[in-house]
Amino acid sequence: MKFIDTFIENINNSLNTLEKKKITETVELLRKLRRRKGRLFIIGVGGSAGNASHAVNDFRKLCDIDAYTPVDNVSEITAKTNDEGFETIFDSYLKLCNFDKKDMLMVFSVGGGNLKKKVSVNIVKAIKYAKVKKSKIVCVVGRSDGYAYKKSDINILINVKNNKLVTPVSETFQVLLWHLLVSHPKLQKNKTTW
Repeated sequence: MKFIDTFIENINNSLNTLEKKKITETVELLRKLRRRKGRLFIIGVGGSAGNASHAVNDFRKLCDIDAYTPVDNVSEITAKTNDEGFETIFDSYLKLCNFDKKDMLMVFSVGGGNLKKKVSVNIVKAIKYAKVKKSKIVCVVGRSDGYAYKKSDINILINVKNNKLVTPVSETFQVLLWHLLVSHPKLQKNKTTW
């Protein structure tokens, strides 16, 4: 019972500390993206990769936003990992897709990448490439000391009190936030079945 209470307490804290202004700004960026017929690219590794895959479906189906994630193509990712290394899987994908300033990068990550620690370097490289292309970048992360938080145009921090719960709570909030976005009346164009 104690762990359940602790987990729920951390979820409630994260919910209560969400910056609504940044969510509203993200809604507006996505509206502008759709209006100019730009594309949304969502990246993440581990559980965040699964979230990226699901989110792409919802943005396409519910919001009529042209959305993609490299993690949906296992053959391409594993070929790139084999030939060039795991660090290149996202930036090389963006290059091959002719990613440019009318497009947008969304990052789902717990830590947000760190070059010195060599963690999620693929995310760092994708953000650097998006910066070169002068594209907008939005991240949903669980730490403020990572590359994504520091370099994104909009950085949505999932503030988690208990450090042992940063990963599960952060990944839970990725799901919550993309569902909030695709359900927002300014973005949702198509009804859900249920």
